[in-house]
Amino acid sequence: MSARSIPSYSPHGLALLRDPLLNKGTAFTEQERDALGLRGFLPAAVLSMQAQAERVMTNLRCLPGDLEKYVALNSLHDRNEALFFRVVCDHIDEIQPLIYTPTVGLACQRYGLIFQRPRGLFISANDRGRIAEILGKWPYRTKLIVVTDGERILGLGDLGANGMGIPVGKLSLYSACAGIHPELCLPVMLDVGTNNEELLKDPYYIGLRQKRITGAPYDDFVDEFMIAARAAFPGVLIQFEDFANHSAFRLLHKYRDDACVFNDDIQGTAAVALAGLFSALRVNGGKLKDQTLLFLGAGEAATGIADLVVSAMMAEGASEEEALRRNWLVDSRGLVVKNRAGLSGHKLRFAHDAAPIGDFLTAIQTLKPTAIIGVAAVGGAFTPEVLQTMARINERPIVFALSNPTSKAECAAEEAYRHTGGRALFACGSPYDPVALDGKTFVPRQGNNSYIFPGVGLGAIASSSRLVTAEMFMAAAHTLANSVSEADLKQGSLYPSLPRIRDVSAQIAAAVAAVAYQRGLANGPTPNDLVGYVQSQMYDPNY
Repeated sequence: MSARSIPSYSPHGLALLRDPLLNKGTAFTEQERDALGLRGFLPAAVLSMQAQAERVMTNLRCLPGDLEKYVALNSLHDRNEALFFRVVCDHIDEIQPLIYTPTVGLACQRYGLIFQRPRGLFISANDRGRIAEILGKWPYRTKLIVVTDGERILGLGDLGANGMGIPVGKLSLYSACAGIHPELCLPVMLDVGTNNEELLKDPYYIGLRQKRITGAPYDDFVDEFMIAARAAFPGVLIQFEDFANHSAFRLLHKYRDDACVFNDDIQGTAAVALAGLFSALRVNGGKLKDQTLLFLGAGEAATGIADLVVSAMMAEGASEEEALRRNWLVDSRGLVVKNRAGLSGHKLRFAHDAAPIGDFLTAIQTLKPTAIIGVAAVGGAFTPEVLQTMARINERPIVFALSNPTSKAECAAEEAYRHTGGRALFACGSPYDPVALDGKTFVPRQGNNSYIFPGVGLGAIASSSRLVTAEMFMAAAHTLANSVSEADLKQGSLYPSLPRIRDVSAQIAAAVAAVAYQRGLANGPTPNDLVGYVQSQMYDPNY
């Protein structure tokens, strides 16, 4: 991978203008227009990239709503990738919520209606036996695949092929936040049908109009894809995204010891939440091993966070039994306890000997947690009573409302601060504006996976790591927490500002690569300057 790499083919004329990886639009110089057969296809004015970017932002800010802005940015992405990423990088605070959470949720719900041009590969259940052929047609070098089957899109459920907006959005953040060249990125939708009746009746739905395949046919289909992808793109990093619980854990466990894969919903969410806990404890002055965490949710995100927290507690000297006992889950049936029938595998580790408790508020009153972490996509679940109870129990209650999009958030930032008297150490899954309360301004920041997965992916690719390990996510969490300044903490921010994201991603990538080299998972000797080496690999969106 080279920071200045371009595709290995060189189209001319109209074909060049229609290639988003190479197109510069009105920024092509007079000399380039002659050399590349562009004379007459462009208006006479030659504009700088800066002027083009300013024009994009002027037009964008005139649009009436976020979905319209998403469509406009998507159109720019399809025309001119360098300009798209220049705009994203220069206006990350403004643009990230438009190309990812929360707007991407609405975009996925209406994907068939706003669909303009295919991006990536749509591989359907009807393509069984031909997946290698399909992947072989992809014209670009590929180092990174984000793949979904669309069964659990954010907190919105089964959106089938409409879920392609998620891999596309994730890979945009990989390029913008960590400088992975867009040519190396491939979004993939494994379309196995949908059980969403609304979509099956939607005349504009773009996917297979059938119920989802399950069982052995599903597993064989995914296995065919994994074998074909690794053969077509040796050493490729594959990120599983927004698979339902019953598939996500199983697929991760099946492939993670033999292939360079990870699941961002399980492992990325865990690392960003752990980093937020480390930041909060810099304010509290406590040790992680002494905290009691209560999760609202018991799926991929909750158990992924809890697993990583247990490892971090053990690193501080707690026994596994002690660490497990400090992590509790509440699902739709109440507190997860040992004597409950029908517990699924990923919950069993956190099923403790305790009396059943049916609701979240009673669980707080009984267990007296120092932190509550919402990852169940139940909007408004952190009620005023929940927040007030946390404030009575704790001097500085840790309140993470991590579900997204915003409609699924457990509470808004203003509610978290108001109902705890401004004492909450708060993180959110969707963006919120600063909150003024009692003469103080709090600046809440997203516990967004975009702080973690781009750097992890960059580190794995830069080192050519053969696996992505739990140790790498632990290193990423510590690095992210260490990037939070004292000034950030004083204003209530548990994460660094987004404009710093490329520097933060480079540091995380170096920490991940260091693990790869130390554990013999990388090729060649460790570079003398890992951060410098990683930065030399990063794509800079300029002409």
